[in-house]
Amino acid sequence: MAKIEVNGRTQEIDVAPDVPLLWVLRDHLNLTGTKYGCGMALCGACTVHVNGEPVRSCVTAVSAVAGKAITMIEAVGATRTGKAVQSAWEKLDVVQCGYCQSGQIMSAAALLEKNRKPNDADIDRAMAGNACRCATYVRIRAAIKQAAKVLG
Repeated sequence: MAKIEVNGRTQEIDVAPDVPLLWVLRDHLNLTGTKYGCGMALCGACTVHVNGEPVRSCVTAVSAVAGKAITMIEAVGATRTGKAVQSAWEKLDVVQCGYCQSGQIMSAAALLEKNRKPNDADIDRAMAGNACRCATYVRIRAAIKQAAKVLG
């Protein structure tokens, strides 16, 4: 049995140490907000925060996160930054199909935790690993700027 902290709660899991974190979250803990996209850390749909840093959970072994705080889309809205990002997403109608949005929001929230006044280059760098098949990139950038404005 291993213990991991997910969304502020300690969870006991019985899996091999090399099992990807994504499968532990989705299949063992039934937290399905984080999505499987590519399985190769290329699309960003599986992004979660580990100790506040955006991490691709599809390629991160569960053993690599032992003793670290994991935050998922289900809990990011409990933070001031996460709430601002989610509100901006809704206000600016960012979502189309929605599949990538949990990863997009997690990456955006991580950016704004570190940089409250990102410029376009900062946003592009932080969001580069997140693909949106619906191409809502202009609205994503606008929502990040709106959230930054709210956070001041």
